[in-house]
Amino acid sequence: MAADKQATDILLLDIRNVGTFTDYFVIMTADNRRLMRALQEDVVEAVEKAGAALHHVEGTPDAGWLLLDFGDVIVHLFAPEERAYYALEELWAKGQQVVRIQ
Repeated sequence: MAADKQATDILLLDIRNVGTFTDYFVIMTADNRRLMRALQEDVVEAVEKAGAALHHVEGTPDAGWLLLDFGDVIVHLFAPEERAYYALEELWAKGQQVVRIQ
């Protein structure tokens, strides 16, 4: 779904062994703010259709990052510069990489 919408470098990271606040991170890059807004809408719609509820949103496409908290899964959408700056893959390197789609 996200890859079909031109998200890049999509990573599913299992952090159950290193964190207690969630089970998984989904981290992806959007090359522009418009794409980030479209991905946000699509992800929320798809996850809610699957039966999960969106608990919290932080950030904005204009800030270059969004966090979508679905409880057991937290989705991070980043512009390329912000993804490099926050470096979540490095910060949570003890987590297990489940899937990576370049």
